[in-house]
Amino acid sequence: MVDQTVLTVQGKDYSVLDQYFDRIGAKKVMLVCGGSIRYLAVNEYFLTLKERKGIEVVRFSDFSPNPLYESVVKGVQVFHESGCDSIAAVGGGSAMDVAKCIKLYSNMDDSRNYLEQEIKANDIPFLAVPTTAGTGSEATRFAVIYYNGSKQSVTHESCIPGTVLMDSSVLSSLPLYTRKCAMLDALCHAIESYWSVNSTDESKEYAGEAIRTVMAYMDRYLAGDDQAQTQMLRAANLAGKAINITQTTAGHAMCYKLTSLYGIAHGHAVLLTNRVLFVWLVQNTDKCIDARGREYLDGVLGEIAQAMGFSSPMEAAESLEKLRISLELDIPEATEEEIDLMSGSVVPVRLRNFPAALDVETIRDLYHRILILKEA
Repeated sequence: MVDQTVLTVQGKDYSVLDQYFDRIGAKKVMLVCGGSIRYLAVNEYFLTLKERKGIEVVRFSDFSPNPLYESVVKGVQVFHESGCDSIAAVGGGSAMDVAKCIKLYSNMDDSRNYLEQEIKANDIPFLAVPTTAGTGSEATRFAVIYYNGSKQSVTHESCIPGTVLMDSSVLSSLPLYTRKCAMLDALCHAIESYWSVNSTDESKEYAGEAIRTVMAYMDRYLAGDDQAQTQMLRAANLAGKAINITQTTAGHAMCYKLTSLYGIAHGHAVLLTNRVLFVWLVQNTDKCIDARGREYLDGVLGEIAQAMGFSSPMEAAESLEKLRISLELDIPEATEEEIDLMSGSVVPVRLRNFPAALDVETIRDLYHRILILKEA
């Protein structure tokens, strides 16, 4: 795991960034960001950086929400041609993914396809400023880009930002639905990581603290409290560190088609799947496939419940449906054909991370519980 430094903005005092750029000796920084940065206070910081500190900022925004390989290639070209010595990413998952890949590919052979080359670590300073409290992308070794229409997963420890800035002001202008769904993504990352067959003492420490933080600050965060927003950014980062070790499990594997078929946000979809999977798992620990055994799994579910503030695993599991209702998140209606499509689209590797055996028939049954069957 990369030793990551976390900086926190107090109010709108960005002096911690001045200190960061002084420490790394930056002369020219590539700022990877989307258009929404113009609404953020941190934008003014970068706009005035050259005047105040003599550090030139080269902005790169030529990428889409599902970033293309070609955008990354152009970013690497801009990085070199502009003579940049560091990278800063401000944004959500797309900006983070592009910046991660630019960092990874910046010392590779630009005459060949980067995706076909072996990645070699580099020490280019990389700062991340996440603008949602959910994905935890700033703490993971994973990035996603698209090449010839196909999703490409890029993975390397070297792409994890060495420094993260937690700026609660970036969350203030987000729509309430976006804030809810980002929070739920962080919560589900932590829950899935905790019960994953790949969990370690370190990952469970990160995940447990993330769960406790989400539960403690949820109401105040949704109300826009500044301190709670900082804590939710911290929770997302901790959950990201957890899944960086374990990866996600069945809840994520089963939620992706929900987003594309019904137009709901990822965090909304992953709550829908996990609220059902959690209950099913509590009832089916006899199907345990974790090498540490059923007794271990029973204990893990108890620890998750305790972190969530409940006395039993079933009480914790059932609380996710109560949370959905309180957040006023709808359940989509699905046809049998759509359930067939979703059942066949689940990525098998994520099912192997889930601690209990799931077969095709069970997955189909779970989708019937996750969704509302549309009347013929």
